[in-house]
Amino acid sequence: MITRTNAAPLIPDQISREILQNVPQQSVFLSLARRMADMTSKQTKVPVMTDTLEANFVSGDTGRKLTSGMSWDNVFITAEELAVIVPIPEAVLADASYDIWAQVRPRIEEAFARAIDAAAFFGIKKPATWPVGIVPGAIAAGNEVVHSEAAKDLYKEILGVGGVFSMVEDYGFEISGLVGALKLKAQLRGAVDANKQPIFRTAYSNGAGGRHIFELDGNPLIFPKNGAWDQDTLLLAGDFDMARYAIRQDITYKIFDQGTITDGTGNVTLSLMEQDCVALRATMRLGWQLPKPVHPVAGKNYYPFAVLSNPASNNANPDNGEVGDL
Repeated sequence: MITRTNAAPLIPDQISREILQNVPQQSVFLSLARRMADMTSKQTKVPVMTDTLEANFVSGDTGRKLTSGMSWDNVFITAEELAVIVPIPEAVLADASYDIWAQVRPRIEEAFARAIDAAAFFGIKKPATWPVGIVPGAIAAGNEVVHSEAAKDLYKEILGVGGVFSMVEDYGFEISGLVGALKLKAQLRGAVDANKQPIFRTAYSNGAGGRHIFELDGNPLIFPKNGAWDQDTLLLAGDFDMARYAIRQDITYKIFDQGTITDGTGNVTLSLMEQDCVALRATMRLGWQLPKPVHPVAGKNYYPFAVLSNPASNNANPDNGEVGDL
């Protein structure tokens, strides 16, 4: 077997660290949510405040001062494994006139980012220990505006009273990030406010010429391009500081030249030794949660995200069939 030590020149440690840095850049969720300290075990305990202190005015010089207390509960972030196996025939490696690893590496980054976004945003193929996806969670909480093509009033649907922004702000939260479907761009370019001014603008990023970001009401708007975004979810807005994630294990690799690969029913689909192949296995472990501590405005009954969806969207039903408790 080709061990990790033998393969070190092919996959040096700095490449592993670089991929770990690149995955959060390609994953929209990881780029917006708050990263916590790396996990030292499978679960990380996050203390969440469930009651807050209250103070009172004292009546007169000898008035009684009331007492107040606080309480906490625990929310757990559970690290789950994300992995991919890439088989390569040995003949291809021998005959290749280009760097195979340079071709595979960005695809691993993209695959990991796509899987994380699909699970975190929509609950698609999510581990059982992860919370409900943010989009179905917002819809289940009633924070959904259904887009009307006939009304042609994106400004009101997004920024007006009862719009997506106000559904989050009514709880006492500020919008910190926006995620939109690519097909929303064309509609936003024609959207104007009451003074016929466009609501959709681009802004230069850190003054770098040729680079720009999209903004809505001064908030950054990201259009995912990794294939994880459901195009019927036109816009997701919320306070992404409330979403927390932690990484348990960096990207790790092993190269195998013996063993078998099977399908979901146990049938052998590839025998590495018999078919002269090697297989690169990449894995990482991470988890996320939406702790939802008690809020001074909304109390305990809130959801810090809202969605603008198409009438035909069915985001409330991720493929695991469960929305779960909010």
